[in-house]
Amino acid sequence: MTISPPPAATRTLAERLADVWDELEAHLARVPVLNRLDDGTVTIEDYRRLLFNLRQQVVDGSPWISRAASSFDIEHFELRAAAIRHAEEEHRDFLMIERDYVAVGGTLDELRAGRKNVGSEALSGYMFHYADQPNPVGLLGAMFIIEGLGAKRAAGWAARFQEVLGLADSQVRFMTYHEAADSAHTGDLDAILTSGMIDEAAADEIVRCAQVVARLYALQLEELDH
Repeated sequence: MTISPPPAATRTLAERLADVWDELEAHLARVPVLNRLDDGTVTIEDYRRLLFNLRQQVVDGSPWISRAASSFDIEHFELRAAAIRHAEEEHRDFLMIERDYVAVGGTLDELRAGRKNVGSEALSGYMFHYADQPNPVGLLGAMFIIEGLGAKRAAGWAARFQEVLGLADSQVRFMTYHEAADSAHTGDLDAILTSGMIDEAAADEIVRCAQVVARLYALQLEELDH
């Protein structure tokens, strides 16, 4: 007998977001560069391409968070304050990617002349569009995905790149930094999600935004050459 899942209204926000995370993991399992990383066939060119593509999207991170902060009204003061802090903490992140890229043989000129791949274009476009909406509470779902990847996956990816390619700590700073930094951010996010300020409508927005961002982030990794 097939048992249908309970309706969203009877499930907690944490349970619904956990399902979105599982969907993201399924998409990541089909990303070619991550498959090569897992099976040990990844190359230094793969790592450079990954950094190249991440940099083009990470540059937009602090700006869309800042825009979201400006879209919260005084009734959402705590969320506005949290967004302002977060934007300040992340606005130099792209510089770490640039240092890692140069450390593995790339040049700043080619990196800074790069453009977003089609997945990154879609992701950044969605984030800026959503950040422009009044009181964009749903972006907490985006943070659940993006910060979750940093906290749960980045350090493991860095360690595997080091193992396969013999990279030094100084060549994987961006990924290793985000294990600690994003773990702190996810703790802050959990506090907000469980604070009682999230009503049913906001929860629906958070889950929907998490679903979209999960798919677009995976698409970004799938489209490294486009």
